[in-house]
Amino acid sequence: MKRLLIDGKLVEAERTFASLNPATGEVLGQAPEATTAQAEAAVAAARRAFDTTSWPTDVEFRIRCLDQLHRALVEHREELRELTMAEVGATRINTHGPQLDEPIEQVRYYADLLRTYPLTEEIGDAEIRGQIHRRWVEKEAAGVVAAIIPYNYPIQLALAKMAPALAAGCTVVLKGAPDTPLITLALGELIAEHTDIPPGVVNVLTSPQVAVGEVLTTHPEVDVVTFTGATATGRRIMAAASDTIKRVFLELGGKSALILLDDADLTAAAPFAGFAACSHAGQGCAINTRLLVPRHRHDEAVQYVAAVMGKVTYGDPTDPKNFMGPLISERQRDKVDGMVQRAVAAGATLVMGGEKIDPGFFYTPTLLANVDPGSEIAQEEVFGPVLAVIPFEDDDDAVRIANDSIYGLSGGVCSADEERALAVARRIRTGTMSINGGNYFTNEAPFGGYKQSGLGREKGVPGLEEFLELKTYAKVVA
Repeated sequence: MKRLLIDGKLVEAERTFASLNPATGEVLGQAPEATTAQAEAAVAAARRAFDTTSWPTDVEFRIRCLDQLHRALVEHREELRELTMAEVGATRINTHGPQLDEPIEQVRYYADLLRTYPLTEEIGDAEIRGQIHRRWVEKEAAGVVAAIIPYNYPIQLALAKMAPALAAGCTVVLKGAPDTPLITLALGELIAEHTDIPPGVVNVLTSPQVAVGEVLTTHPEVDVVTFTGATATGRRIMAAASDTIKRVFLELGGKSALILLDDADLTAAAPFAGFAACSHAGQGCAINTRLLVPRHRHDEAVQYVAAVMGKVTYGDPTDPKNFMGPLISERQRDKVDGMVQRAVAAGATLVMGGEKIDPGFFYTPTLLANVDPGSEIAQEEVFGPVLAVIPFEDDDDAVRIANDSIYGLSGGVCSADEERALAVARRIRTGTMSINGGNYFTNEAPFGGYKQSGLGREKGVPGLEEFLELKTYAKVVA
């Protein structure tokens, strides 16, 4: 059984909870259920490591440790792949992309960035009351970070938070999702057994108890909270952190719109729309789940997309022929199915899908047409392989519909006229946009949202700067 990582030691818990294989519904293994006392101990260890060791100030040591972590991840890649397929339900093809192989390189990216990133900036001398004052700014670690991640991309999200936080010199308490505890604990084991990262710098907890998360978000010794998950939970975390004025970074929900303008090539855009909606069974916050098409091309677009979604293979995640795996749990599948059934009752046309497949928690690729842009299925995050097709009248109407959402995480525009596509994209209130299928999700590109899709950015230089504080200095030189 895997163990918690607290203050450099791999420790057990008095109680355990089951982790299920979502492709079969069977118990995969038991995970330790951290207590609130163990959460307190993890925070105390992180605080002590930050306050009493050289970790926040020794850049070369941090680079070396990140190099070691990257090497350990690469060397244990295949073990992590098997566990990701079994516990997360990610297909093999997905692990060769955003579930595992690409996230591992985030550690390499931040180790390399730290080698060249300027932690000191001169802002020039100034004459003040007859004296010359030199002024400069130093960037230093923000402190103890509580990182809370969801189930859908656990390796990617853990490393997107840990790697820049560690590069910045912070210490971390990472809490894995209750649905995918084992893969998160595996990261803790690699850190403990294959790196020189000092005790307390990284602590890894798993627990289904809400109280454990509350310790991390309210503890006065935690300086930064970074959370990825549902918008409703993000609101509660912001409120909980307000008593101690913590820095809060949130990557929340999305209801992203892909707009096909009237001159778009449907043969090119349909695969982009159809396969993307089924990526990881739709369990991705940035997936385009609304497809906006010109009203006069609605039926034509639906026909093209249905043909693509009909080719989506699903089943055993370990079979390389399968593109899509299961939803994470029976609870999530019931939620998705309920939303689809209500959408049909509200007037949407069920073109294909809308079926539960057993064993496991599979749900067929689902296409809904003639969707009302104000309906639940067009406004609420589904987190399942469901694509809602919404007709629009003209470019202005498309922009209005796309922006009519509490979310603003991602989106896309397709047009034969690239400048026209870009002009429309610039009017959409989202943090990331794809033009004619362009891929923004790389280590160098900042990722995050507008509105209730979150605060702050992961990846790239801004991802590092989320974990840095600015300190301005001045001294008299003449």
